[in-house]
Amino acid sequence: MLWQPSLDPAYRKLSTEQLDAQIVQRKAELGDSLVILGHHYQQDDVVKHADFLGDSFKLSQLAAQKVQEVGAKYVIFCGVHFMAESADILTPDTVSVILPDLSAGCSMADMAAHDDVTDAWDQLTALHAEHQPDTRIIPITYMNSTAAIKSFVGKNGGAVCTSSNADKILRWAFAGGTQTKSPTERIKIIFLPDQHLGRNTCADLGYDPATDMALYDPQANAPLGGATPHHILNADAILWKGHCSVHKLFRPEHVDEIRAASPETTVIVHPECMYEVVRKADIAASTEGIIAQINAAPPGSSWAVGTEVHMVNRLANQHTDKRVRMLSDCQCLCTTMYRINPQHLLWTLDNLVAGTVVNQIKVDADTTENSLIALQRMLDITAAPAAPTPPTSVTT
Repeated sequence: MLWQPSLDPAYRKLSTEQLDAQIVQRKAELGDSLVILGHHYQQDDVVKHADFLGDSFKLSQLAAQKVQEVGAKYVIFCGVHFMAESADILTPDTVSVILPDLSAGCSMADMAAHDDVTDAWDQLTALHAEHQPDTRIIPITYMNSTAAIKSFVGKNGGAVCTSSNADKILRWAFAGGTQTKSPTERIKIIFLPDQHLGRNTCADLGYDPATDMALYDPQANAPLGGATPHHILNADAILWKGHCSVHKLFRPEHVDEIRAASPETTVIVHPECMYEVVRKADIAASTEGIIAQINAAPPGSSWAVGTEVHMVNRLANQHTDKRVRMLSDCQCLCTTMYRINPQHLLWTLDNLVAGTVVNQIKVDADTTENSLIALQRMLDITAAPAAPTPPTSVTT
């Protein structure tokens, strides 16, 4: 997590009305030179000032499109650090991408540090070179990862995925990825940094979590991330031990409680939730998928949603003809995104009006180049017909 200096106390003294008025005024002064992006998990008093509301990759694409259309020079990303990195990767060098609070990081992304990943890669490739020389490992990283990890994946023949296209990306990888799979070759994937999305997606493709997947824990202080060579060699999917601090709070018991109290309620959860929760739920869907399902649901329907509380509350307020509630009454809040507030947004705007860019997020050229390779692979894969489901895994 980066350090964010304290704001001038004057910002804390402004009322909600004063903050809103000054933000609107600054936006008007900056005009088409500015694009403000708001993530679905962001609080309402921030996203009401956003030009676009969406998930991380969609927002970065929209920012790049808007920059091209109107020549914007500044992109303020009301999200977290890896999202701002993605926006910088996708926009021209002439554009400054700004994160209103530098301490708005992502604990999941931080769980896959570049040095840990390269160390794991060296161990895993050496183990397979010795015992399974016909094995090729393809790295796949979730969008919720640092630019350094996206770059690593791009350099090593892998691709980025989102929660909505992870199945297509994994089918592509298991089918051989960037190279034609030879008849004797075995393909494995290492999935970064969210073990739960990796486990849930691989299970949907027919892989057994108990026998076909191994967990690599970078904090285990042991060879192979604490896994045994036997387990690694038998696995088709090596899952990085990372997780979302919000979605890990949902438990199977929460689904059971909803079922007992309200059997007519549809339980929909994000695939970052643990395997046991996803298997008990009626539907697992990405952020945009959850929104689409509830938007299309008939009046009077009842929904229990396993994702971030700001988004669920916003859906409940938008759909008063339906019952939309949290799957659990726990504080399932993205605390790092919550660090971005109207005071920090106004501070960044005040500086831009004064001619100063603060909190710029800049990805170096080499990292950008290789990250773009991994991102472009994702776009190419999802534009093409899905690869066939891989055959049942081989046990060694």
